[in-house]
Amino acid sequence: MESNDKTTPHKGGRHPKKDPAVHRYSISLTSEENALFLSLYEASRMGVMAHFITACVFQKGITTITVDKAAMDYYMRLTTLFGQFRAVGTNYNQVVKVLYRNFSEKKASAYLYKLEKQTAEMAVLCQKMIQLTEEFEAKHLKK
Repeated sequence: MESNDKTTPHKGGRHPKKDPAVHRYSISLTSEENALFLSLYEASRMGVMAHFITACVFQKGITTITVDKAAMDYYMRLTTLFGQFRAVGTNYNQVVKVLYRNFSEKKASAYLYKLEKQTAEMAVLCQKMIQLTEEFEAKHLKK
């Protein structure tokens, strides 16, 4: 059974393309130009080099995706550190309750004074960390 719009019967295999790419061009590049071309091609993360070349020739948008490992590592560690700060806050509340429950008020106050000094140092450290984070974002992430 042949359809009316086909002139030759299809005998199997790959279906023919409606608009096959049959025109080919050749260019020559110097070593420096080739190195630059290959670095641009790798940065584009396109799977087929021919698609990359046609995108360059016809000025289609070439998307380049770069992953900054340092920024990613920084934010992972920062997230971990904030989790530890939350844990310290929880432990802080538990320590205050235990101090007042198990010690006299005078002794508990003495221990709380030491704990407050350490907490003040930690607050200063947290402010420095926030300042460094803002500097890091300004220098490296806001491009």
